[in-house]
Amino acid sequence: MPKASTHSFELRRTGLSTPAIDKYAMVTIFVCAYATTIGPLISYSARPPYIDLLARVQNAEPDLVNRIFLPAMAAVSVVLAIRNYSRLGRWPPHMIWLLAYVAFAGASVLWAFKPETSFVRFVQQLMLLSSIVLPAMLAARTSDLMRGMFLCFAAGAILNVFLGSDNRPCTVCLSDGYAGFLEGKNALGEFSGMTLLLAFREILYPGLRRVFGIIIVIVASLLLLWSQSKTGFALALICPLLAGVILTVRKATRISPAIILFSAVACYQLVSSVTGFNLNKLSWHIYGNYTFSGRTDIWDFVFSEIARRPLLGWGYQSFWLVGSDAPSVVEASGWVRLMPNAHNGYYDTMLETGYVGYALLIVFILATLHAIGRVADRDPGRAWFVLAVALYVIIYNYLESLWMKNNVIWVVFVILAVDIGRYWQPFSLTRAAYGSRSSRPGSSAPTPALRTPTKPAALQ
Repeated sequence: MPKASTHSFELRRTGLSTPAIDKYAMVTIFVCAYATTIGPLISYSARPPYIDLLARVQNAEPDLVNRIFLPAMAAVSVVLAIRNYSRLGRWPPHMIWLLAYVAFAGASVLWAFKPETSFVRFVQQLMLLSSIVLPAMLAARTSDLMRGMFLCFAAGAILNVFLGSDNRPCTVCLSDGYAGFLEGKNALGEFSGMTLLLAFREILYPGLRRVFGIIIVIVASLLLLWSQSKTGFALALICPLLAGVILTVRKATRISPAIILFSAVACYQLVSSVTGFNLNKLSWHIYGNYTFSGRTDIWDFVFSEIARRPLLGWGYQSFWLVGSDAPSVVEASGWVRLMPNAHNGYYDTMLETGYVGYALLIVFILATLHAIGRVADRDPGRAWFVLAVALYVIIYNYLESLWMKNNVIWVVFVILAVDIGRYWQPFSLTRAAYGSRSSRPGSSAPTPALRTPTKPAALQ
């Protein structure tokens, strides 16, 4: 693991000094705090002691975060963007692909199974993205979004220890294990694995930050143990190592991380066809079954529904949780009809937006990985960390449906993508000082006198 960031040294040498999190970044971090802690706590306190899963899949009503919080944060973000539009600068390619993916998802409302439901959920997603992307793009480049995100997860992890409970009773008990104040043990596993990954970065810092990072590593590990989440713990350990390997290969070959990862997947397909070792056998070694704990039964049903609308899909979030006449309820059989999603983000993307939407998602992911390679040219430490987090989200989506949903892991990936976008161009020493309205990526405006820093800038 890298021990330092060249970017922080550059800032100290040039005399640039900014707060670790400025007023624009605070909006994005507040959205993260709501997704990790505040919103789940509100839902937990209002959650009934008995969960009727059939009623849930037939009537999924927007909660408080969608009715009040997102509109308010989106309005604040749009106002800030309008007043400071010159700070937005030129958007990097991977963010443009994100906009293309979002735009197509919005267009899918026109042919959705339930257009009114699809439209409402798309507007909610649009408000979420606006609340994250716009303030983060306005933030000073030295604002440490990653540290702010870590503090949100750290607070949630500590509260999950003291305020949580086991999975609450339901009509069909799908899993056992400690769930904290989240919806289930799978959600706690996703959350705790990400917390552990973020805490690893804090250990690289000296002093109290390292001590606090170690404490959160212990807390996150306990939550993973209690939730019985093998996936979250394994990915939190494997992804940093995998990121290091990818960046080492990139440094030696100058090949994009996107191509390296794509080639690795292609090699797996080749080896699997030759040796017969596939993911189902890997599932046996990890979960004790060949079905990824029943997920393959869901996927078989999903593939049959994708085949009915392969090109454009059923419409954004217009297949699951859309009423008693939903395809997921009418067409599925047994316990599969109780599922809220496909438990696979890639299959759900194909199901909702067809192969066109799936292609746009894949291009967005690959473009993001490629942008990390550009970050590695100037800051290997930051590139290693963001690649590890990106791999965690990319791989976890094979087992849970997280892409473009109102969940904390999607929030993390969007913040990560924006943070990468803020660093995809070289740092300009002639950029206007923090607080100037003309300060933005790529700006060539004259630089006012720079103040001597009172303390080292945050490690980026």
